[in-house]
Amino acid sequence: MPASGLSVAALAARLSALGFTTRVEEHPWHTSVEAELPESLSAETWREVLDAVALADRFGLLATSMNGRTLWAVVRRTVPTTGDVGGPGHQR
Repeated sequence: MPASGLSVAALAARLSALGFTTRVEEHPWHTSVEAELPESLSAETWREVLDAVALADRFGLLATSMNGRTLWAVVRRTVPTTGDVGGPGHQR
């Protein structure tokens, strides 16, 4: 399993252990993890959430009055080190 897969699995597991339901979505260049957060969290839970998303390449919180609060995190896929990395026309 690539290193990025381990980070996604670890991130989703840590958020699940905190009691959040996670959604993992595969995209061509990254994998995203999302979790709905309640309106109020203790300071301790916030620290644990921030420790968990520190595994990600990017993260944020989307808060709206209609949909509540969604925590999101993105882990980039690892770039292959051999093969046709640049695609056609890429000169090495």
